[in-house]
Amino acid sequence: MKLLIVEDEKILSDSIASYLRHENFTCETASGFSEAVEKIELFNYDCILLDISLQDGNGLDLLKEIKANNKMDGVLIISARNSLSDKITGLTLGADDYLPKPFHLSELSARVAAIIRRRNFGGNNTLRFNELSIDLQAKAVFISGKLVELTRKEYQLLLYFTYNKGRVVSKNAIAEHLWGDEMGGAANYDFIYTHIKNLRRKLMDSGGEDYIQSVYGMGYKFTAS
Repeated sequence: MKLLIVEDEKILSDSIASYLRHENFTCETASGFSEAVEKIELFNYDCILLDISLQDGNGLDLLKEIKANNKMDGVLIISARNSLSDKITGLTLGADDYLPKPFHLSELSARVAAIIRRRNFGGNNTLRFNELSIDLQAKAVFISGKLVELTRKEYQLLLYFTYNKGRVVSKNAIAEHLWGDEMGGAANYDFIYTHIKNLRRKLMDSGGEDYIQSVYGMGYKFTAS
C-alpha cells in the first residue's frame, strides 16, 4: 500500500518513512505544500499523512484541494496544533483521522492500516478467496490454513491485486504503486515480471489456484470469486 508523507520536519519525515517501510508500506515524502500538490495531482495514494503547519502553506488548504479534485486518497492529519477547532475542521473537510504530535510510530502505523482497511477492504481484517486468505493485521498469507512465505514486495503485490480484483492493471501502474520514488527512472519493468512469477509460483506450490492472469499487451488481472 502506497503512502505520501507531507511533513516539513525532515528528521520526523525520515523517521516515519523508515518505520512504515518496515511495516510493508511504500512511502513517498513531500517537504512542503507545493511539492505535495504536484505529487497528489500526478499520483494516487492509499493514505496521505498530512501535517497542518507547512512552511509554504496550510495542510488544511491542501486537504480542500484533495477533496475539490474528487481524489479518493485516505487522509490522516498529523499535527502539533492539537486544538479542537483544527481537529473538527480537518474531519469536516474529509480527513479520515487526526493524530496529534507527539505520537508513537506504532500507533501511527495502526491508524494508517485502519484507514486503508476501511477504505480498500470494507473494514475487514481478513480477506478470503476460496482457499486463499490474507490476514491484514498479521500481514500473513495462507493457503488452506498453511502459511505461505512471501517477501515484503510479494505481499504488497498480492494486496494490490486483491484490491484491484477483476481489473486489468498495467506494469506501469504496479511499478508506480509499489515502488513509487524508488523507481528512479527504470528503463523497463522486467523486474515486475520476476516478482509476479515468484508470487504465482509460491501460491500454486502451496496448493492455491492461479489467480493472477496475464492479459496480453495490457498487464495482469486477479481473478477470484
